[in-house]
Amino acid sequence: MAQPAHPGPDLPDLLDQLALAHDAASPPEEIAEALESMVLHPDYPCLGARSVFNRDRATVVVLERLATEASTQTLLRALTDFGRETDRAAGFASLVAVFRASEVSGEPEFEALLWRQLELLYEADSQPWDPRVSDDPDNPHFAFSVGGTAFFVVGLHPQSSRIARRTPLPTLVFNLHEQFEELRASDRFGRMRDTIRRRDAELQGSLNPMVADHGRSSEARQYSGRSVPEDWAAPASFDDEETP
Repeated sequence: MAQPAHPGPDLPDLLDQLALAHDAASPPEEIAEALESMVLHPDYPCLGARSVFNRDRATVVVLERLATEASTQTLLRALTDFGRETDRAAGFASLVAVFRASEVSGEPEFEALLWRQLELLYEADSQPWDPRVSDDPDNPHFAFSVGGTAFFVVGLHPQSSRIARRTPLPTLVFNLHEQFEELRASDRFGRMRDTIRRRDAELQGSLNPMVADHGRSSEARQYSGRSVPEDWAAPASFDDEETP
């Protein structure tokens, strides 16, 4: 039986409306509401993100420009506190950093800014890398670490070719990596993964070529959302001997 149509615009139309309505002058409360309306749209494919917003487990931090010293200091404090204070037993949680004064021309520029921002966080961070994950972006067991806590980073921006990665403003989502590991060890992981991939393919009209099962390739390839070639290497290093 066909499901009744949901009220309101389709997700791509909603994203276009949100992009027109939000800019560098938008107050933080409106930016957070825009993200929530996007994630809770019936067609949004990521069930984990929907759970985070439904359970009020999203910490939204509104900053100015991506990959600047000023934004880095504020974001470093927020991520350190988030990693230290978040109640893991209460379910999935994410820190969402929105850069309202940044504009990106396309996916390559956003990817470069994302990795520069991660490098700046690394350079400013006094805590050791989370020992549960690799600091080598080419390693299949890599995850970004800040404040001693490992995160899976999801980049979103207005110019993304993937609808599910298209936000009104450039955004970085920091998901606690240990929660992904716990989910992978559970019985429901396979079903949830397959459902998300099916929903994303239905929304986009094609499978996401960058989605890979854990341990087969580095998650760093997925951070920016851009479809990268097989020989891609992260434009960043988190090795003290290599970092300028």
